[in-house]
Amino acid sequence: MFEYVVKNWQGEEVGQKTFDLKVAKEETASHVVHRALVRQMTNARQGTASTKTRSEVRGGGRKPWRQKGTGRARAGSIRSPLWRGGGVIFGPKPRDYEIKMNRKERRLALRTAFASRIDDLIVVEEFSDQIQRPKTKELVGAIARWGSDLDSKTLLILSERTENVYLSARNIENLKLIAADQLNVYDLLHADKIVVTAPALEKIQEVYSD
Repeated sequence: MFEYVVKNWQGEEVGQKTFDLKVAKEETASHVVHRALVRQMTNARQGTASTKTRSEVRGGGRKPWRQKGTGRARAGSIRSPLWRGGGVIFGPKPRDYEIKMNRKERRLALRTAFASRIDDLIVVEEFSDQIQRPKTKELVGAIARWGSDLDSKTLLILSERTENVYLSARNIENLKLIAADQLNVYDLLHADKIVVTAPALEKIQEVYSD
């Protein structure tokens, strides 16, 4: 059970509530979260790096010079890996970096990572109606009133993405905006402060409860 204070658009405390999330045991928590983080970052790799072996490089079908009598080392192809412009020995080839992880374990890691940031969590009332048109300055001011410094990395979690809030947030350098049902371990751990709306917190409990 975790307690949190709710702030309004002006940054004033307007209430206190609790939320409950099942998290990993203390002795296994860091291991589970680490596995989920490694999985996310590894699965983001494209795996499209590719080099050519000596058989794939164009040219080199003719022997450069005769085997004996020239005084030079014997050579069979100008595309040998020892030559400039030749093939690559044991170079990268396209591959799949995907790491699998059970759904329940992924959910557990996500809940544990979220709960570990409770000290850096700022819960605010739904504010989409406060931004009538895209205005970055208004959102920057509100985030400062809530207690987050935009010189550091801030993660803003909404119950659902609204156009005016998105357009106001997209040009703020250290702010990242995501929906409550798109949480991921990297963003939760990477941010210095996490700002989440009360409806988004309810949705997190609903979506990630099992």
